[in-house]
Amino acid sequence: MKKIKTAPLLPEEFVVEQISDTEANVIAYPFETGYAVSLAHPLRRFLLSSSVGYAPIAIKIEGAKHEFDSVRGMLEDISDFIINLKSIRFKLKNDAKEATIDYSFVGPCEIKGSDLINDDVDVVTPDAFLATLNEDATLNFSLKIFQGIGYVPSEDIRDEIEEGYIALDAFFTPVRKATYAIQNVLVEDNPNFEKVVLNIVTDGQISPLDAFRNALNVMHAQMAVFSSEISIQSPATIERAEASEEIGKLTAPIEELGLSARSFNCLDRADLKYIGEIVLMSQNDLKNVKNLGKKSYDEIVEKLEEAGFQVGQEMSDETISVLKKKIESE
Repeated sequence: MKKIKTAPLLPEEFVVEQISDTEANVIAYPFETGYAVSLAHPLRRFLLSSSVGYAPIAIKIEGAKHEFDSVRGMLEDISDFIINLKSIRFKLKNDAKEATIDYSFVGPCEIKGSDLINDDVDVVTPDAFLATLNEDATLNFSLKIFQGIGYVPSEDIRDEIEEGYIALDAFFTPVRKATYAIQNVLVEDNPNFEKVVLNIVTDGQISPLDAFRNALNVMHAQMAVFSSEISIQSPATIERAEASEEIGKLTAPIEELGLSARSFNCLDRADLKYIGEIVLMSQNDLKNVKNLGKKSYDEIVEKLEEAGFQVGQEMSDETISVLKKKIESE
């Protein structure tokens, strides 16, 4: 007979296998059947979509007006230069969110990622190639580097940057690969429990374990919306609540309308005490109130509309009954 449970088994084993500075396996077990993939799949999505990284979003190159231009003495066209730039992964220092970095190179030289490191920015791909300059070449450019998540196309950046800059496709995600495998594990002679092995590879901007922690935090933050109690009301309950609120307003004293002294005195002399009494009247009945002129009538109509009512407004029989009982009890 299968053992009867009142709660799923909680996994107790958590192991991190550090393969390199940029790759690690995150392992957890044992999970009930189906639970491992239920957790691993959204974690993978958050790793790939919500990990914070840095990327160049725009570049201004002296002597170049657009990405199809060229620079005298540089072997690569601007389009090739930008493609090479995208392979270089930056990381701003001092936890900066954005920076504009100016660079100047004089040939002959071969420019690599390591040549872009300075007091403001680090490069985690120092061997990545950028450009080749001959002996009479000078290359001056400014690079805007921002912090962000996911991928932002240049079309969405173009209108946000200054004139003279070329917008770049910004690929912020520092996680290069996130995959998972589900394996069976034995628990008390039962081989149907599961182990999840989550393999994470980053580009060096962030460690695999930090990327995993960030994905967990984002996942918890997204699920926090469900942490408060949820009150589910039937349409009938909502309707009764709305009716109760309406009756409360209708049985409020006329003083709450904030009428002028002249208008209020006319209604008071007519022995009208509640807002609902005016709402129950027809337009002709209200106009015929003794000494109530057009100006006062217009003011009363306006104040009623501000309160959400109209003269002669149709109301449910229940509302009218409750209102009349309130009036009669005075």
